Amino acid sequence: MFMSPKLTFAVIGDSAAYGTGDFDPAGNPRGWAHYLKENFRDEINYFNFSRPGAQSTEVKHVQLPLALEVDPDICAVIVGGNDLLRNGFCPDVLYENLVSTCTNLLGRGSEILMIQLHDPTQLLRLPILLKRVLRRRVEAVNEVYEKVSSELGLILIRTREIPDVHNLKNWHIDRMHPGPFGHQILARQMAIQLRNRGWNLALPLIQDQPLKSKSVRVIWLIKNGLPWFLKRSVDLLPAAILLMVLEFYRVCRAYFTSY
Repeated sequence: MFMSPKLTFAVIGDSAAYGTGDFDPAGNPRGWAHYLKENFRDEINYFNFSRPGAQSTEVKHVQLPLALEVDPDICAVIVGGNDLLRNGFCPDVLYENLVSTCTNLLGRGSEILMIQLHDPTQLLRLPILLKRVLRRRVEAVNEVYEKVSSELGLILIRTREIPDVHNLKNWHIDRMHPGPFGHQILARQMAIQLRNRGWNLALPLIQDQPLKSKSVRVIWLIKNGLPWFLKRSVDLLPAAILLMVLEFYRVCRAYFTSY
């Protein structure tokens, strides 16, 4: 009897690809990729080469070669959030890295999945000027995704078009990563797009998740959020202050030139 070969599904990228915000009881990351791979009707090999903190240059030079070794039928490329948080963020570099990464995968016949960023300024309590800076950078990343997906014919999940996407129940305590409910929603959105392209899979179920209690959120922020902030302050905080000053100048200039 002829047996069809297994599908190979690979994931490369950063913490949003890794599954941060959704962990099993043993503490292992699950995330949208886990829910997606569980719903393929064909036998599947699953590889996740992503790493929290990864930038697009790492994805291109380190993770991509690993993905090419397994010759994926489907590959998710999810990166950009860490690029925008660095001092030297350059949308052109992100574009070049993504085009190079995706072109190599397309050359192997891979179907490619991408996800745009949500609007974290709708969830985070930040100074107005910092919100403006962050929103501009997020828009720049999303514009790169839009351009790359359009030019190369990739599947793009436009996160902000998902109904009620910024509801807190969809998000992890840090409000930067999806929580279990949000990861399930993303998996379902991806499954819909893959089915439209002819892939054989069911739609992942979405199971409602209760919000974490206030005490749990406070403990998590002290244990995880504060160390992250202190670590990133060496690079991010000085840049944020400078960018806010520049944003203030831009606002003032626009105000006075309008008269």
